[in-house]
Formats: sequence, C-alpha cells, structure tokens
Amino acid sequence: MPGPNTQSDTYFRIVSLSIALYDYILTLPAEWRLYRSQSSITRLSIACILFILIRYTSILTLFISNYGWFATSFTHESCSRFYMVAPVLKVGQTMISQVILGVRTVNIARRRSWVKWVMITVFTITTALEWFTNLFHRYPLTSNGNCSAGNSGPHLSAWSFHLLAMIYDLVAMTISTAFLLNMDIRDKRLSQLPQIMFYDGLGYFAVLTAANIVNMIFYLRSRPALQSSASNLGFTVVWIMSQRILIHLRELAAESNTPDSIVISRNLDSSRAVQVHVEQTFSVEYDPRELKRDHLRKPSLSWDSRS
Repeated sequence: MPGPNTQSDTYFRIVSLSIALYDYILTLPAEWRLYRSQSSITRLSIACILFILIRYTSILTLFISNYGWFATSFTHESCSRFYMVAPVLKVGQTMISQVILGVRTVNIARRRSWVKWVMITVFTITTALEWFTNLFHRYPLTSNGNCSAGNSGPHLSAWSFHLLAMIYDLVAMTISTAFLLNMDIRDKRLSQLPQIMFYDGLGYFAVLTAANIVNMIFYLRSRPALQSSASNLGFTVVWIMSQRILIHLRELAAESNTPDSIVISRNLDSSRAVQVHVEQTFSVEYDPRELKRDHLRKPSLSWDSRS
C-alpha cells in the first residue's frame, strides 16, 4: 500500500474508480436495451461491438492500473514484467475511442469518400505516434510492494500522447460540426437531431480536451507516481464520454425508427381487390355492407396521420 507521502496519488485513483463505478451502474439499463435491440447474438451492430469494446477495455485498464498500485507484493523483478501492461491498454482504449469518434464523423458526413479517407489517414498517423510516445522510455516504479510505470528525464514523451489525442479529436469535431451545421432535416420529428448531435460532440470534445490538458500538465510538472495516478482520471473520462456517444446515438435511432400509424378509411365501390402503396405503416378499414353490386356510392378517402 502506498505510504503517507503518496496519499494524493491514492485519492486520485479512488475518485476515478468511484466515478467509473457510478457511471457503470447508471448505464446498465442502457446497456441492456442496446443488447436487446440486436437482431442476433451472432449479428451485432457496429455500435454494439464498439460499446462492448470501450466499456470492458476501460474496465480492464482501470483494474490493471489500480491492481499494480494497491498491491503489496511486487518486487523490482516482477514489476519489470508487469509495469508496461497499463500503458499498452491505455493506447488500446484510446484507439477504440477514436474509432467511435471516426465512425460518428463518417456517418454524419453521409459516408463521403474524402471524409472516410481523411479520418483513416489521421487515425493511422496519430495512433502510430501514440504507441511510440506513450511507450518510449518507460521504466518500472516500485514502492512498498506496488508497481506502476514512470516517464521522466530528458526522454519525457508521454505528455505528447495526450497532445496527439487532442489533434485527432479536433479534426473529427471540425468535420462533423461543418456537416451538422449544413444538414437539412425535412422531417419535423428529426429537426432537433443536428442540434443534439452537435452538443453531444461539443461536450465530448470539451471534456476530453480538459482531461488531456490535465494529464499533460501532470506528465510535464509532477513526479512519476502522480503521473500514473492522474492517468486514471483520463481512463474514466474516455470511457464515460465514448460510451455516452454510442448510447445517445442508439436512443436517437430508436426514436427516429418509430413508424407512424396511418389509418386509411374508405367505402369500397366493388369487391375487386384494391392496391394501395404507402411508404409507412397503414391499416385499411371498410364496412362490408357497403359492398353492393347494383348500388354504388361515391367513394370517399380520409387520411389520419398520427405521429
């Protein structure tokens, strides 16, 4: 267990774990609804797959990082085999989060080819640099039997990992915002969709940018042990904001896919089959007593659209 001189490091971790646990419990109903909306367990949607990946990769990242910190039995030798696991999972979690943001951006842009290739190119470059900057010149830290990863001295590079993450987020946010501001929604039920998605993206960008700036400051100014503890706050924020985007998109999709019920009522002038083509759900009602061979009434058609 960490000593008294590292109580602030422990507080950082406890606060991060508490927030993560609270949000996990809070989003369990949304998780269940997402699973129930899938057509088959073998045919999961991309959104569902990404939700599972970000949710449980984040849990694993937090568990590994805090297991090393709160453990009391690590030696320098055993720590040297363990300390890199959390930094590797950190990059993995960030990559999943960036894929979620990239897919969202491409879909908002209606899958324009140039947008897709821009996001793929930026993703490839930033993730390659993120792997290098976050893993370069890491070394094991052991104190009172715990284990974490440090980065300091002339080869300090982990701070630039967060700068790269902000650059990717900025590119995705800029492209998606440009398309949202120019989106023309004719369906009144979906008229608020661009605004909702805009504020979702803006909230994601603002919170993630704040968390990345805080982590950059800690990596540049604080002692190595506190760097690792502050990263837990980043793990939690990335997890919460990424899965919130997926949950909100799923809820918006569920609302927009609710079919209208349109009732068509008319007096039929013969017993011949009547073919009606409507692009929404409808039901036909008629009075069989009006079906007379010799006496024909003037047909009337009434539409009742109920949203």
